[in-house]
Parts: sequence; structure tokens; C-alpha cells
Amino acid sequence: MPDPLPHAPTTDILIEAEEFDDYGGWLLDSQFETQMGSPYLLAHGLGLPVADAVTTIDVDPGSYRVWVRSKDWVPSHHPGRFRVTIGGEPLPVEFGANGQDWSWQDAGRIELAGGPTQIALTDLTGFDGRCDAVYLSTGDAEPPNGAGPQARAWRRRLRGLPDEPVDGGTFDVVVVGGGVTGCAAALAAGRLGLTVALVQNRPVLGGNASVEIGITPRGETGALIKELSARTDDGDLVAFALLDAEPTVSVFLEHQVYDVVRTGDAITSVDARDARSGRESRLRGSVFIDCSGTAILGLLAGARTMFGQESRDEFDESLAPTERIESHHGNTVFFRTREADQPTGFPPVPWAVDVARDYADLGGQLQRPGVDNGAGPVAGHARTPDPATRRRMLSPLSHFWEYGQHLDPYTDTEHIRDHLLCAIYGTFSNVKTLEPKNYAHLTLDWVAHVPAQGEFRRYRGDYILTENDIREHADFADTAAWNSGAFCLHYGGHDKYDFRLRDWKWDTRDDTPFEVPFRCLYSADVDNLMMAGKHISVTHVAGSVTKFMGNGGQHAIATAAAAKLCVEHATTPRGVYQDHVDELQRLIVEIGGSVGHT
Repeated sequence: MPDPLPHAPTTDILIEAEEFDDYGGWLLDSQFETQMGSPYLLAHGLGLPVADAVTTIDVDPGSYRVWVRSKDWVPSHHPGRFRVTIGGEPLPVEFGANGQDWSWQDAGRIELAGGPTQIALTDLTGFDGRCDAVYLSTGDAEPPNGAGPQARAWRRRLRGLPDEPVDGGTFDVVVVGGGVTGCAAALAAGRLGLTVALVQNRPVLGGNASVEIGITPRGETGALIKELSARTDDGDLVAFALLDAEPTVSVFLEHQVYDVVRTGDAITSVDARDARSGRESRLRGSVFIDCSGTAILGLLAGARTMFGQESRDEFDESLAPTERIESHHGNTVFFRTREADQPTGFPPVPWAVDVARDYADLGGQLQRPGVDNGAGPVAGHARTPDPATRRRMLSPLSHFWEYGQHLDPYTDTEHIRDHLLCAIYGTFSNVKTLEPKNYAHLTLDWVAHVPAQGEFRRYRGDYILTENDIREHADFADTAAWNSGAFCLHYGGHDKYDFRLRDWKWDTRDDTPFEVPFRCLYSADVDNLMMAGKHISVTHVAGSVTKFMGNGGQHAIATAAAAKLCVEHATTPRGVYQDHVDELQRLIVEIGGSVGHT
């Protein structure tokens, strides 16, 4: 039998940080919800304390024990400290300083007079303090910690949420992941007249191209990809406006898919959790397209996937390593500096310098959304590069800031992001410290709190595209897309700076487009599951070029066309391959995609 749930008296109150009335300068961070159990507020002030987050609750008079769930993200130095004030009285504890990962901190008992009572979170450092929730209890039992079923059931009960997902609707196609690839799939499917649910776990669309990160789609773009990835004056993509104008498309922003219902060899629905309300919805569909970049539906549905770098002998690939390596492309955090009008200081960050060491080159900046690989300030010894460093590694490329190649992105992404934040803060401090006169006005203008994810897990389809297929321009009867670009392979493991690439391969081959067969775009063992983007059925080497967002958009258009045929002919993606390839290719061209035989 499962452990009994902790008793929570009806007078106990759980105040989730995401439900605060006013976030002040804090940011809602929901990207690690499946790992640590809940969205949280993040004080991402780049060294300057942010404005208070405040909310007002109604309480009964009485004595309450106060618990606050927080994380000490660098336990050796406690950079993310904050205080909590309830009813005008500061609690006698600095949170984020207990040396623990996510945990409930006991702040003792307080007496409340009852009625409207204000709660405030006061950031003390500007360095990424984080608060998940405040719990007022008339009892003394510690609340359940973590992301497991017991903790989630406890939260649902205190928030008055149902135990089971509510009906979120039934659709022809459910697209999971709202990056450029997912937006392309949803937009193309909507324009084909299908009813579409697009489920995105962020507050904006675009993924790595969004205003939260800012990369420009590369690869084989085409008219539809260019249309949805155009930017507004504030740097955001126009994708949401386009999708919102489609009458058959429903966009579920800030919804994290956490489970699927699989019946036999097919998925019947996905369950998604709203980051702000905690409400869970079940979205039913005939066809599912995974555009998450993480193969999340495959993981949840038990589909076969591939991980790591295949050895050279497995597929006879010249760019593959001699022996298989269980690693993948890491993540990158983008940033930008600027010269302020007045001299600016920066607090000592020994905890960040521990990561950055003596690195003092701020090249590789995002100049503005859509323009990356910008040069940056360099100081001290970094002005004279090590002569042993390959020339190509001296370029100011944004993706050279990369970490997490040997970690599990499903469980370690918060740590990966935090390590890169330390690397950036530490490097910035080094530059300011080494040349204080030259960089007296230098300030951090922006640092992303959302990492750009790299390729790590790929689906197994009915065909696995290889390096040789691309180099030799293999001709496929079921071609569903053209892709273009160079083999772009990242090699982590720098001998001194673990947040920098050791090497990088950019092999332009013959610089002409190549064909991607439709068999790479559907799961080999889940009948109604297709995929588009960096996790299609390819080897690691082949995936280093098919991963580009423009290329993923072409996969997405093809899967949207296939979804249309699946619905029309009451068949599966494999059935489309077997019986309707010519019709599929004609439809792809009609909606703005490309196939190698046209």
C-alpha cells in the first residue's frame, strides 16, 4: 500500500509562489517542474536584488508553523538568500542558505491576528534565489518534499484540485513542444483543416528561437518557417499571433506534459499540468507529433529511442568516434553585456569564480534576439590565446559555452543551467577585476535563465538516417523533406574549463541539400506517434545537421501532411508510408514544404 498522505487540517494554507499576486522582480521558472516538483519564483537580478514578490491571503486567527521550500543552489556560499515577511513581520530565517537542495525550511511559529495578511519575498543578493512555496500549518508535521506522487497529491488537496486530469478536449492531432518545429507542425496542420492542440511548457513560443533564448533558425527554412519566425519589435516571434488566428488550433502555453495513456501500440492521450494553476488536463488525439526535442512522448510511452554517439563501426561513419561514447550535445546559456553610462560595480562572486577559474573572455554573446555569436570583452591573459588552441576555437561563437554532455537532461537540467550561470558570472567578474579601468562601465545587460538545449535522445524509426546517406545524397522513394547545412559536432571535455567546448567540427560536405525519408519521422513501435526536429531517427552524426531548427521545421510540415492523411484514410503513419507516399509528397509541397523528388 502507498504511504498515507500527511494530514493537513482544513485551516492549513499552501501558498504556491506561482500564485503570488505580484511577482515584483522575481521570474516564474517552471522548466524544472518535473524534476523538483513545482514551478518556483527566481530572483534573477544579475547581482542586484530584485523587487519584492507580494501576495495577500485570508487567514483565521491563530498560531501557525511556517515552512518555506527553497534551494541553496551553491551550498558552499549561499548566493541565493532571501527573506520572507508575513503580516509585516520578517521571519527569523534567511532562506536559501541551509546547504540543502530543494527542501522545506522550518521558520518556527508565528501568531496571526486573522483576516487579509500580506506575504512578501525579499531578495537579498540578486543571484538567483528561489522560492517554491510557503506553508502555514496549525500542526507540526514537515510537509512532503520532492516531485513524487505523495507530494503532488498533498499539493492538489491543499489547492482544491481534482485527483485526476480533467478533460482538455479531443483533437485530430496533438503537438507537444512549441519551438519552431512544433509551431510549424501546428500551423501546417491547422491550415490543412485539422483540429490541433499545441502544448508548450514555456510562456512563449519558439523554443531555442524564442525571446527567452534568441537563436536564429538555420538549415532549410522555406516560406512557412520564415513566416512564423519573423520577430516583433521586442524580439518575440510572431508565431503565437499566427496560430491564434487559426480557428482549429488551440495553444496550451505553460503546460508541461508529464504522462501519456497508451492503449496497445497507440497513444490515446497526453496529460499536461498548467504551471500557474497546477490544474492537470487530459488531451486526446488521433495522431501525436513530438516536437519537444527531448523525445518526451517516447520516454513516457515506452518507444524505442537511441542515446549517445555511435561508434564508427556501427554505421561506417567517418565522423563517428572509434568507440561508442555515452554523451550528447550539452546546453548553452546565452548572455549579453553592455557599457553603462556610469561606472558599475559587481559583487564578489568567489562561488562563481570557482567554476570559471581564470577564464576572462566574454565572447559568444547574443547581440539581440536573432543575432548570436557576438564578440565580447577580453581581459588579461585571455588577450594572448594559448598557441596550442585551434584557430576555429578562438571564434566568438555562442555555443562554445556548453555544459552537461555527460549528464542526464531529464533529471539534471537545473544543475546544468546553474553551472553555466556560475561560469558567466565568474567570467564577468574576472574581466572586471583584471582590467578595472578598461571595464569600469561594463555591466551584465541580460543573462538567459532558460538554457538552450542540445540534442541528446533520438527516436528509433523505420529507417535511421546516417552520415553516408547525407554525404552520398541517398535517393529515397519516401522523401518527406529537404534538409541543408553542415555537420556540426560539439566535443565537450575542455581540459581546464568544463563549461567550454574542447573542439568543434563544422563539415560543410558539398554544401547542398539532402533528402530525409518519411520513415525517419515516425516511431518504429508506437503506431500513431511521429516526431520532428533534433530527435528524429538519425545517428548522432547525421543528427548534427538535421537538428537545425529550419530543418526541423521541414520535418514538421511533413508530419502535419501525414497527420492529415492519417485522419482522412483512418490509417497510421506507417500506413501512409506503405500506401499513400505520392499523396503525401504532393500535400507537403502544397503546404510549403519540400521533397527531394520535386
